[in-house]
Amino acid sequence: MYRLLRPLLFRVPPETAHDATIRILEHTGRFATRHLLAQHPPALPCPLFGRTLRNPVGLAAGFDKDGRCLPALEALGFGFAEIGTVTPRAQPGNPPPRLFRIPEARALINRMGFNNEGTDALIARLSAYPRTMPVGVNIGKNRDTPVERAADDYRSAFCAVAPHADYVTVNLSSPNTPGLRSLQEPDMARSLLGMLKEEQRRLAPVLGRHVPLAVKIAPDLDDRAIAALMPVLVAVECDAVIATNTTIQRPFAGPVPFQDEQGGLSGTPLRGLARHVIALLYKGLPATIPIIGVGGIDDADSAWGHLVAGASLIQVYTGLIYKGPRLVTAIVRGLARHVARTGAPDLPAALEIARTRLLSEKSR
Repeated sequence: MYRLLRPLLFRVPPETAHDATIRILEHTGRFATRHLLAQHPPALPCPLFGRTLRNPVGLAAGFDKDGRCLPALEALGFGFAEIGTVTPRAQPGNPPPRLFRIPEARALINRMGFNNEGTDALIARLSAYPRTMPVGVNIGKNRDTPVERAADDYRSAFCAVAPHADYVTVNLSSPNTPGLRSLQEPDMARSLLGMLKEEQRRLAPVLGRHVPLAVKIAPDLDDRAIAALMPVLVAVECDAVIATNTTIQRPFAGPVPFQDEQGGLSGTPLRGLARHVIALLYKGLPATIPIIGVGGIDDADSAWGHLVAGASLIQVYTGLIYKGPRLVTAIVRGLARHVARTGAPDLPAALEIARTRLLSEKSR
């Protein structure tokens, strides 16, 4: 079906195509027609926050900002999904055009600016979802909230969505909200994340469960900045790190259309930057803080590369635009073949073997 739809979708502006895709998935994902989307990737169990996922492939935030497509995403075979970014109040985002395709590089540039319907609308949809697939919610601040009051927005969003989420991701790294990335500076991150951990602990007895808190960071932090941030993540007992968001760099091999547009770049050119950050985090963080790898994944080999570099799970978004919904099944099948080649009984054991081999090769 996607082979037929893609030429049509690529003839209209990318945001128009995205909105149409969301509507198709939302309506087709309803119970009576969900079988039209059904994919059946092989089981490849892996852990996340004390749960066992059916596979390690998740949907990255940004695709389904308002939680409209969860039944469809589950039918497509995802092991988990992250929706948002959601802000306490609805906002329209930046003015269009704000999304640009670069097919030559299998990439996108976006400056959407957290366009979303707000936490109330998201909660209404999450409340109706039967929790059959783990769902994370990515939260951010409203554009008109000053950075010095960002904590108010993050507290409001966290407390609103936590009762309905399997985990919550703190987005400190979008390049499209002025001043947001300054929240990755160690002192500001310590203050903000410490406050959210207090809310997490306060809510735990009320909800009867611990709602894990993940942090999404930028690929544009240099090694020194990442080294400075990691002790903060450890000190505040962050539950996971998502690496990475989009990049403001333009790592293209040559000139491409739209390369001078402002916004975050995603897709294949981001792969190397994201993997470098994953490897640094894996080396510097304790094993108690899992890494979710995202950026430039569009096949099983790129997914395996992020996992071997140190990720426990991976997320996709731009790859779906260029490869279509069968990408999930293709990645899981390919990962299963990688696991089989190691001779290990499961994915975590296979990654231990692959990482040991990689370390041995580097030491030669």
